[in-house]
Amino acid sequence: MRWTGKIVGGLIGMLALGPVGAAMGALLGHQYDRGQGDDGPGPFSGASAVEISEQFFRSAFRVMGHVAKSDGRISEREIAAARGIMAELRLDEFRVHVAIDCFTEGKQPAFDLNTELAKLRHICAGRPDLLRIFLEIQVRAALAGNNIEGPVRTILGRIASQLGISMMELAQIEAVLRIRRGSFAQDATRSRTAPLAEAYQVLEVAPTASNEEVIKAYRRQLSRHHPDKLKANGLPESMLEHAKERTQEIIEAYELIRERRGIA
Repeated sequence: MRWTGKIVGGLIGMLALGPVGAAMGALLGHQYDRGQGDDGPGPFSGASAVEISEQFFRSAFRVMGHVAKSDGRISEREIAAARGIMAELRLDEFRVHVAIDCFTEGKQPAFDLNTELAKLRHICAGRPDLLRIFLEIQVRAALAGNNIEGPVRTILGRIASQLGISMMELAQIEAVLRIRRGSFAQDATRSRTAPLAEAYQVLEVAPTASNEEVIKAYRRQLSRHHPDKLKANGLPESMLEHAKERTQEIIEAYELIRERRGIA
């Protein structure tokens, strides 16, 4: 049974901080109106949104712990990275304890990554955007933890493969997450073309693409990271902060490209 999160108004209000926020609210509403019911290819697992949300949350921190331990030890930086993700997701005290417990489970020698990912993929069947968000969160934590060095890169590749995500898409996710949020603004230390090149990376479209292709890429990325759609598909509410940030980056990237190209 389909259902929609009841946080749309608050979400838009939170994001509506200036022109970019206002545009985001309008575009999210428009995309939701047009995209309701389009959850990607089936068949679906039959699990409820609550069940999907719980599995997603626990798997996210179990796998995060496993990735952090992949080189044999967990550094202070990796612990800080995991804590940072929890803080960014604004978890309450109870959820922080659950996340820590799951992270600890994931770093144990007996943890079975294959089984965990199989459970996640099964319950998220028909919802590929959730699996991509899951991988984005893992890459984000790994970047903060050890800059994806050593065995971590291999493990992330294995995770992507088992989730049905190509190595090319994994590389794209890493490239986009390496772009500092808000880096589209020009500053004296960077070339004029650097922010524009990064903006094309965020939209996953070539600089040589036509205006029509750019617009389609923008709408595709916006729909993929639409917080309300992801929430309806089972993304934990705590993980929506990540989707909100990615959505803002997508809009900022498109606005820069649109301005430079003179797209009406």
